[in-house]
Amino acid sequence: MTAIPRPGKIVAIHLNYRSRAEQRGRTPAAPSYFFKPASSVGVSGGTVERPAGTELLAFEGEIALIIGTTARRVSVADAWSHVASVTASNDLGLYDLRAVDKGSNVRSKGGDGYTPLGPELIDAATVDPAALRVRAWVNGELRQDDSTSGVLFPLAQLIADLSQHFTLEPGDVILAGTPAGSSVIVPGDVVEIEVDAPDAAGSPTSGRLVTTVTQGTVPFDPALGSLPAVNDLQRTEAWGSRELAGLPDEGSVLTPELRAKLEAAPTAGLSSQLRKRGLHSCFIDGVHANIAGSKIVGTAKTLRFIPAREDLFTSHGGGYNAQKRAFDAVGEGEIVVIECRGDAGAGTLGDILALRAKTRGAAGVVTDGAVRDYDAVVEIGLPVFSQGRHPSVLGRKHVPWESDVTIACGGAAVQPGDIIVGDGDGVIVIPPPLAEEVVDAALAQEEQDAWVADRVAEGEKLDGLFPMNAEWRARYEARG
Repeated sequence: MTAIPRPGKIVAIHLNYRSRAEQRGRTPAAPSYFFKPASSVGVSGGTVERPAGTELLAFEGEIALIIGTTARRVSVADAWSHVASVTASNDLGLYDLRAVDKGSNVRSKGGDGYTPLGPELIDAATVDPAALRVRAWVNGELRQDDSTSGVLFPLAQLIADLSQHFTLEPGDVILAGTPAGSSVIVPGDVVEIEVDAPDAAGSPTSGRLVTTVTQGTVPFDPALGSLPAVNDLQRTEAWGSRELAGLPDEGSVLTPELRAKLEAAPTAGLSSQLRKRGLHSCFIDGVHANIAGSKIVGTAKTLRFIPAREDLFTSHGGGYNAQKRAFDAVGEGEIVVIECRGDAGAGTLGDILALRAKTRGAAGVVTDGAVRDYDAVVEIGLPVFSQGRHPSVLGRKHVPWESDVTIACGGAAVQPGDIIVGDGDGVIVIPPPLAEEVVDAALAQEEQDAWVADRVAEGEKLDGLFPMNAEWRARYEARG
């Protein structure tokens, strides 16, 4: 086992692997970081304590970069030359203290032994930073397996970015993020992390970094600071899912049963029921389906564009912008709803974004702007409701600004998670708490209207039948 010098500083990135971002349902536009104290360093074969009164200690297998030469304002092209070694790390964290740290992770990830490193060092000059692999096992079971081909921000970018803010010195450690699969560990568990370069000559490896979890006995003193506290969100993120955390499926309000009812109910009937309940502004005006006969039902994934301005498009329009992040994060059954102020003077999505949404299982897209690559989007088969087609790209009229916020689309306020229903008559927004009541009433009204239509077809006059008077109502209720 190679002795690793105590680092001057340890810098860790919050979120860097696509698999982890998809698991968390959020994708950062740029890297963000936190510091860990040098006293958190541990060695292979050591132990880590889960403090008394806590339950959510989680492992995170990570690639650790050890700086070899001083780096200050270095370029991405030159950054990797400042790395001496690569090894394995376990970026342990205590979710019971995460909320009170508010992103700093001082207490939640700063504990003694919470950054074990090693056991062996890989010469950074012999490996491709885009072809490193990290794996993690708990009690011999493989839990994480990913490579740096799946990172959001290349390792060299992290070095260059940090070096523009402060000097990276020999011995400093950068933790490059963890992939999906991180979860809770309990006293007695044995965690092993390995970093290797399987495609490099000799397949260099860090060996397995071994850490055993023990149970602490000394509680936190309530007179000194915030006490550990957990809720279902922390349990879900620590374990990786509600199911793994043993929590009941919170699910969407849009259950399969409710979805089936909404698919059977026309928007005309649903809108009528919304109006009866005093909601007169739930209509997304001016949009039409790209595929005749399309019916969409889903929950809103919102995206907001602001008016084009050259400097803002330069800062926010290129790279991994809000539009791309939204389409990368849209979930199965969701509908991307786009606010572009009703301005159809530029496309708000094209065939590549439509294909990405389709691949991720999105139920459709609604935009109060235009669509470019219109025919190709139709061929992809993704239902899109828009104002029509336009060949121009975003920068002519729009700047992609933010997602997952309350927006205005076609004159309607839309919040993330609202239920969206669209058909040949248009698109409506249903507040989730009203959905079950509204659709049941709409389907009941449809059944009644079908009965009335049959009577009209038989030659009955409309007076007293539509709407029903007491006599016709009695006949309808007695229809058997």
